Amino acid sequence: MAPLPGAELVQTPLQLYRYLLRCCRQLPTKGIQEHYKHAIRQSFRVHSDEDNPERIQQIIKRAIEDANWILNKVSPWLVSTCKLG
Repeated sequence: MAPLPGAELVQTPLQLYRYLLRCCRQLPTKGIQEHYKHAIRQSFRVHSDEDNPERIQQIIKRAIEDANWILNKVSPWLVSTCKLG
């Protein structure tokens, strides 16, 4: 599954937060979506006091990579579910 358009435009923590919440909409079930939304909110709170620009960019890069990994992980599940339905 390809990343959502706009990943390359994410530069600030707020843009990252919004991007990751949009990624959650692509997850297959409401339960999984809510799980990852909760994790995103928690992580945003934990890192809210970060003021080092280099560290912020590292966090953004890693979060986007992690989101892409998760979306790719559930992609085969989505394909098999569509074939069954």
